[in-house]
Amino acid sequence: MTKVHEIQKVSSRRGYAMILMLIGSITISFAGLAIRNIEIADNFQINFYRAIAFGFSVSIILLIRHGKTVPSKIKGIGLQGILAATFLAIASISFLQAITNTTVAATTFTLSFIPFLTAIMAWLVLGERIGKSTVLTMAIAGIGISIMFFQGLGSGTFYGNVMALLCAVGFSSYAIMIRRNSMSEMLPTLILSNLIIMFAALIYTWDDLKISWNDLIICFVIGGFLQATANTLLILASKHLFAAELTLFMLLEFTLAPIWVWVFINEVPSSWTLVGGSIVTLSVLGKTLSEFRKADI
Repeated sequence: MTKVHEIQKVSSRRGYAMILMLIGSITISFAGLAIRNIEIADNFQINFYRAIAFGFSVSIILLIRHGKTVPSKIKGIGLQGILAATFLAIASISFLQAITNTTVAATTFTLSFIPFLTAIMAWLVLGERIGKSTVLTMAIAGIGISIMFFQGLGSGTFYGNVMALLCAVGFSSYAIMIRRNSMSEMLPTLILSNLIIMFAALIYTWDDLKISWNDLIICFVIGGFLQATANTLLILASKHLFAAELTLFMLLEFTLAPIWVWVFINEVPSSWTLVGGSIVTLSVLGKTLSEFRKADI
């Protein structure tokens, strides 16, 4: 195989991995719309029930992929997998704390730094150096996010802002661990992560787990379908994409979420939201298309 063919093969795999991330990001972007329809459940109740559904869905996926060898796959994640699960649990718990204790704008703006933070961590921990095109995409997307949410950055609480920062650090660390062990089966980390979330939720709400059927169904949809799909695709894509690239696609979630609320609840976003969201979406799509062009697909 010539060097040109090898480059095309790698670019092809990276392109399809980016497609997986696009699908995952679009899927999880509906989570905000789902949460908006929660009636009475609090953060810990939401975390508890979505974690049950999330863990169940991933267990089914593992059984389909590995059958009787699932127990050995779970045991095989080792300390690296435990750390990855812990980081994801921290990110998940702190996200809901952030979104309910500070403004959506402040939370989203803080989380938009995840790709940049991940890039720095990946360089220090993994020795990954991202290309100029990825840096440019991140910069353009960052400008888009800033345009979307700059009007709401002045408000919010200190606690909420700290939780948003903790979420960013937690998810970046999770992405690093997943990328570091990308050649291993890391799906079991999702099960462990949700067990941690369930335990943490029970500490605060063990005597009050009763929620409405509406809220229960929504929690099951969020965890069992939206999050399970997005996180499974992220793990699959991690075999071919750098850690910073994995988190770059998260920005699509922030830009599409207001669109779904507009379409289904008729909550009209501001013109700044539409302009900034368009910039983010086009930059990420452009990065994906460039990989396919390299592969001549």
